[in-house]
Amino acid sequence: MKEKKRCAWPSNDVLMIKYHNEEWGVPLHDDDKLFEFIVLDGFQAGLSWKTILNKRESFRKAFDYFDPIKISKYTEGKVLELLQDEGIIRNKLKVRATITNAIAFLKTKNEFGSFDNYIWQFTNHKTIDNKVKTLSDIPATSAESDEMSKDLKKRGFKFVGSTICYAFMQAAGMVNDHTTDCYRYKDVSEGN
Repeated sequence: MKEKKRCAWPSNDVLMIKYHNEEWGVPLHDDDKLFEFIVLDGFQAGLSWKTILNKRESFRKAFDYFDPIKISKYTEGKVLELLQDEGIIRNKLKVRATITNAIAFLKTKNEFGSFDNYIWQFTNHKTIDNKVKTLSDIPATSAESDEMSKDLKKRGFKFVGSTICYAFMQAAGMVNDHTTDCYRYKDVSEGN
């Protein structure tokens, strides 16, 4: 049986292929998952997505399965505990930013009724289809990610530069950056 053509970036890595095939680019409207993606994309800064994906389960366990209410109440003792956890990225600034972001996330969610309502406004509540032909056609930022970054920072979020916001938009399906020859391109365009 011939394997379907997909984007080149997952290469032959089983976990990356699974992520590409099942999650990346699929429009996401679940607040808990959106928070998880914001946290993970923040931790990715300066690292590869493969590194984060390989530690994802450890991150979930360490950060109470990305429960923003629990995370918003983390103490200094919990921060020190996380900094000893070899299963995650032990970066003090990123760990502290996760707590700050949980607080900002909850405030934003409260203001807009859901984080989904807030975050999708940057793409007018629909997926932007970039119709990219090759990986080199995929931008690192966009006008939308610039605006999102600026607004998130204003709300107190950390590790939300435009490049991180654009990666978040890709992951959450706010942009469809599957290459047009990838079998997932059409699926995502049609909402599957």
